[in-house]
Amino acid sequence: MIVDSHCHLDFPDFAGETDALIARAAAADVRLMVTIGTRVRDFGKVRAIAEAHSQVYCTVGTHPHEAEKEADVAVEELVDLAAHPKVIGIGEAGLDYFYDSSPRDVQAEVFRRHIAAARMTGLPVCIHSRDADADMIAILEEETGKGAFPILLHCFSSGRELMERATALGAFVSFSGILTFKRSDELRAIARDVPMDRLLVETDAPYLAPLPWRGKRNEPAYVAHTAKVLAEVKGVAPEEMAATTTANFARLFAKVPREAVTP
Repeated sequence: MIVDSHCHLDFPDFAGETDALIARAAAADVRLMVTIGTRVRDFGKVRAIAEAHSQVYCTVGTHPHEAEKEADVAVEELVDLAAHPKVIGIGEAGLDYFYDSSPRDVQAEVFRRHIAAARMTGLPVCIHSRDADADMIAILEEETGKGAFPILLHCFSSGRELMERATALGAFVSFSGILTFKRSDELRAIARDVPMDRLLVETDAPYLAPLPWRGKRNEPAYVAHTAKVLAEVKGVAPEEMAATTTANFARLFAKVPREAVTP
């Protein structure tokens, strides 16, 4: 059993295909997936998909690209929405200095609110971090000092220092199809050093399809290939990596019923 810990089933790329996507995922032993919130104002779409499918859970949050548009979303609103039984995480939220779609100070403030919601609910905050390693480290270390909260660095493609300092805080690290790309030797070297009990895998579908599908639309079934490459990187059998990442997912996303993550 493999879990796709981060995908976007509400995106237009998948319109009308949810049942077929889930069937193809099941055929690849991907039997559970998390569809991720990127705008609180559109959360109803994400929640509806999770409600309609037993294999799908969801999160609630504001992507850093949308931070300026949702700067009015309060911690209390995130906490209230997270009470839904299918909501198992907060985010995705964080910092993106590559596109800078929202002012950096606004991104940081919105991100801190998501951390506060994660701390209040006990749900993991699913973190987007791109070209912002130094500020991400500073915020995580400062906020952890105020009180612990579960951390997931999603679609990890950052530097070694962020991985090391975040895992020292208890963070989990999720790898996407980027891990399989030919020029990702440095990322594979970082993945090799992530503790086995902190590893997750994801697609970030419809983006970042792993080889040999790079450049095409990604989907949850393809996470099995990323897990296979991660197993090669760590020097373990694919079956062990599948079991390990599923067990890690169950520990981090503790709100998911145990029977849902039992092979």
